[in-house]
Amino acid sequence: MLAPATLADLGDAAMLFDLYRKFYRKSSDLPQEVAFLRERITRHESVIFVARDDHGAAIGFAQMYPSFSSLSLSKVFILYDLFVHPEARQCGVGKQLLAACVVHAKSAGAGSLNLSTAVDNFVAQALYESAGWQRDDAFYVYEFMIT
Repeated sequence: MLAPATLADLGDAAMLFDLYRKFYRKSSDLPQEVAFLRERITRHESVIFVARDDHGAAIGFAQMYPSFSSLSLSKVFILYDLFVHPEARQCGVGKQLLAACVVHAKSAGAGSLNLSTAVDNFVAQALYESAGWQRDDAFYVYEFMIT
């Protein structure tokens, strides 16, 4: 079972985080990404899992943020980031990361986990649905950018 990442995992988590951001067409900025993840870990503002292969190489990560649901009157986690290195895909790493997130959320007393993904990310959608996640067709997601 995966354990939440510590500062000892920061370099590997940042490398995967950088690849994840590139996947979503964001510019690479490793120093800022390291600082961002360091702050999340030290302030206990997120939970990060790093999956490793049999040789200890980092091959995937997930990051979730604690929040609350006014409607269900419960704690929730938002699974904001999930990425598996392209060379490690189709090997169960994504399911392993999802399972670790579920176990952690349950142990923290959360009532649910939420995530969103790009509408054209069919591979991720298939992963989530195969792991028992259900797409929410009742709510739309809106964003307001603060510039």
